[in-house]
Amino acid sequence: MEDLKEKGLKIYNAIFQGEKSVELDEIQYPIKRFSSGIKYVDLFGYRFIEQNKNKKSEWGKKAREGHKIMWIIKGRRYLSQILDGEYSELKKKSS
Repeated sequence: MEDLKEKGLKIYNAIFQGEKSVELDEIQYPIKRFSSGIKYVDLFGYRFIEQNKNKKSEWGKKAREGHKIMWIIKGRRYLSQILDGEYSELKKKSS
């Protein structure tokens, strides 16, 4: 998707500012929640999802410490992460 970073940052800001929806290209997309309370937005086959604070991972710990973390996923692939407003693409590990 083009401008994944731009859309990702808009969704990130909306999620962490407690908005109910996010406007992208003049269309409102709802910010949904899983039963666990985790917020996410589905858009064109991508999922923008906040870090679960209850995970035992390093990222769960960072979220508990107050860091604002969101992931951009397509299928089962994690494409990007936004950590405290900083966007970074996740490079595929070359084996």
